[in-house]
Amino acid sequence: MNGEEKLTLGDLIRQMGLETIYMPVGGLEKELTSLDINRPALQLKGFFDYFDETRIQVLGKVEHTYLDHFDAEERRRIFERLFEFRFPALVLTRGLAGYPELVEVAEKYRVPLLRTTMHTAQFVSSIIFYLNECLGPQQTLHGVLVEVYGEGILLTGESGVGKSETAIELVKRGHRLIADDAVVIKRVTATSLKGTSPSNIRYFIELRGIGIINVQKLFGIGAVKEEAYIDMEIHLENWDQNKMYDRLGMDTNYTQLLDVDVPTLTIPVKPGRNLAIIIEVAAMNNRQKRLGYNAAEDINRKIMGITED
Repeated sequence: MNGEEKLTLGDLIRQMGLETIYMPVGGLEKELTSLDINRPALQLKGFFDYFDETRIQVLGKVEHTYLDHFDAEERRRIFERLFEFRFPALVLTRGLAGYPELVEVAEKYRVPLLRTTMHTAQFVSSIIFYLNECLGPQQTLHGVLVEVYGEGILLTGESGVGKSETAIELVKRGHRLIADDAVVIKRVTATSLKGTSPSNIRYFIELRGIGIINVQKLFGIGAVKEEAYIDMEIHLENWDQNKMYDRLGMDTNYTQLLDVDVPTLTIPVKPGRNLAIIIEVAAMNNRQKRLGYNAAEDINRKIMGITED
């Protein structure tokens, strides 16, 4: 999903491979809105302050073992209090059988009851990641998104500066296009962003003087990709001879997108500059920095060492 359609319980079941124990009529169409889930440990003890009924509930081995200490009537009372909130669904992990009274109460309150064979921690991490991918905050930005040597590069700049032409040159050099003109950006974790294209213009690109082309049809399936993480932004602007551009790269500048800091370069554009090669080098250099090597800092240490001698 790319944020254009709502996320339903049916989508989640198909994605996570969940088994259905009980599903009320229309339950598969139930819309999910919360980015998180809940393991109702405190709720099983009767504490419901700040309980978020929009979250999917997960019962694992710990909760199941706790419930084993009660008889069927007491468990039914506990489930009654929990299911009164009519949350989207309850999932049993580790292939747990559950209890007959659990199914009875789920049917009474028309709350879907599901099961997975995954261990609880594995399931929780997987479902939270999926929910964040589907429901995380997003924005649409004017620009181009390409993948260069595995790095997701967001190209921004004024209309006509050459973003699309640069993207085509990169595709010809073996890299991949994700989006042109409109980039849908979604925050999938607290520190990472993914970008994709609106489905109606996916893999199409506009070249002034030629018109609209379909990159997938023209260059093949290997020239495109549906989505990519955004590792850096490169802002293209027309060369200003009165402006001082960074020549050393000692400091890293950032642009904040959806509260995530994205490393950013400003590259001046003028006739004779091969932007595709520059962007390739920028992508490789960004990866090197992430792996712990900064060429600017390296040469600065060597110069300082020579000076001290």
